[in-house]
Amino acid sequence: MCSPSVPLGLLPPGSEGLALPLLGALVALFVGLWFVARAQRNAAWVDVGWSGALGLLAITYALLGDAPVFRRVALGLVVGLWCTPRRPPRARPDPERHRGGRYQALRAWLGPRADAAFLLIFVAQAGLALLLSLPFALVAWNPGAALHPLEVLGALGAVGAWVGEAIADRQLAGFKARADSAGRVCRDGLWGWSRHPNYFFEWLVWCGFACMATPAPNGGWAWASPLLMLGLVLFVTGIPPTERRAVASRGEAYRRYQREVSAFVPWPPRAAQET
Repeated sequence: MCSPSVPLGLLPPGSEGLALPLLGALVALFVGLWFVARAQRNAAWVDVGWSGALGLLAITYALLGDAPVFRRVALGLVVGLWCTPRRPPRARPDPERHRGGRYQALRAWLGPRADAAFLLIFVAQAGLALLLSLPFALVAWNPGAALHPLEVLGALGAVGAWVGEAIADRQLAGFKARADSAGRVCRDGLWGWSRHPNYFFEWLVWCGFACMATPAPNGGWAWASPLLMLGLVLFVTGIPPTERRAVASRGEAYRRYQREVSAFVPWPPRAAQET
């Protein structure tokens, strides 16, 4: 019987042979998306590749794993739901949506080196996706015959967090669609309790995946994925650049929002403060 060590050989031997072929396929996917992004001058294609790559990895593990069928089907359904769009669908990424955002700012900062730097960024997503897919592999190679309560809790938690993220996205989209939203800060619904409820619920989704994988042999490795995601969101690619752009565009209104509303975990807002 194969062991659940598909990604990167982190776990006991048995299935490591999948790691290099999967990494090669992911690199090819992201290089192809880089060519599309370069032609359209729209690096937002990396977001399409990110969710698509993780969804494909989950499907691959579900098909090739030797866990009981019910467990692999649950994996495909839960991750498949997470991969579905939470916003109104678009035929392709909209460059206007990202004008002045993180991709445009990064391109302006990099100047003539932008295309080469974006290629490295795209390719790096392949390795990161393979690493983060570790919980999926642990579930797909979990030989346990009986369903563990943690698997149920993890699946329900991931679905519930997906719903929370969908609600946050729609509340923000509704705010932006209003005629009076320009230059203002969204405090509608969840955004009045957290400055980044979408990031918070996305992180909870990954906690749900890790919880599903915990009963598997060496399932503690699964928690590396939400820990890595938390570090990226809090300190690297999530909250810090988002807040810098928000302060630059909304000024004191956003600084007041920072003083009154939790950055990450939804929490009752502080009383309005005098500026």
